[in-house]
Amino acid sequence: MPGGTAEDAATRVFADHRELLFSVVYNLLGSVADTEDVLQDTWLAWSARYGDEDAEEVGNPRAYLVRIAVNTALTRQTQISRRRETYVGPWLPEPLVGEDDAAESAERSEAVSMALLVVLETLTPLERAVFVLHEVFGYAHTEIAPILDRSPSAVRQLAHRAREHVHARRPRYQADPKVQRQVTERFLQASLGGDLDRLLTILAPDVTLWTDGGGKARGGAALRPVRGRDKVARLITSATRHRWDEKFAVRYRTVNGDPSAVLFDQDAPFAVMVLDLAPDGDRVRGIYAVVNPEKLTRIDEE
Repeated sequence: MPGGTAEDAATRVFADHRELLFSVVYNLLGSVADTEDVLQDTWLAWSARYGDEDAEEVGNPRAYLVRIAVNTALTRQTQISRRRETYVGPWLPEPLVGEDDAAESAERSEAVSMALLVVLETLTPLERAVFVLHEVFGYAHTEIAPILDRSPSAVRQLAHRAREHVHARRPRYQADPKVQRQVTERFLQASLGGDLDRLLTILAPDVTLWTDGGGKARGGAALRPVRGRDKVARLITSATRHRWDEKFAVRYRTVNGDPSAVLFDQDAPFAVMVLDLAPDGDRVRGIYAVVNPEKLTRIDEE
């Protein structure tokens, strides 16, 4: 074959689509490790097909790879669901931490926020797949149908249920990145400084705090979501008051496309903090704190 072996050609095609495949599968599963496993299975299936001289040529490699990846991810959902049944405390998606959030990246438009990923966890696997492919990546219902081996009408029904479910829990709203960065800074200053009064002015009355420690976090983590401004503020100031002397290093990064913060304790990542702002201003309606060390291993301080 010109330009190298069939395996070389298969590798080039897969590499060209790997970023898309990673984004799609991660948004279906919320776990980097599971996403990498799905991509490995997708590669094995693709390379076997590409190297089969008797197989019909794939006319649209992108569509073929997405179909393999999505269906492999759906199959893996059963295993993931069983694993979640024994998970200690709230489960949050593994954060995708980018560089300094000062510059709004092009990928923000396709990034699914931590808050939305939490809502997507309440959908059925098929509803989630349709929502992600249609709402995030712009696939038409007629394109999704062959991926999921469903009729276009069935896909439209899934899309309708998923959209209503998501919008009922999270109305369409995109906070201004600069405002989100400013609020995150004020929130951390008040939290790490133990300033209860200031913290109360930052939080919305119906704020909810999710803390994902997985039973492995240093100092522990709340075993269920905490709701209400007073409860959340007092829990945060109580938890941080005794750790302030350790002088956390705070790095502002993008997390799943949103300006957020990563806290380091003696050069090791201690927590990822993501805030969700209320649509009617700059108060915080959701706090997502990932402190499970197993979900922070891919984060560097620099």
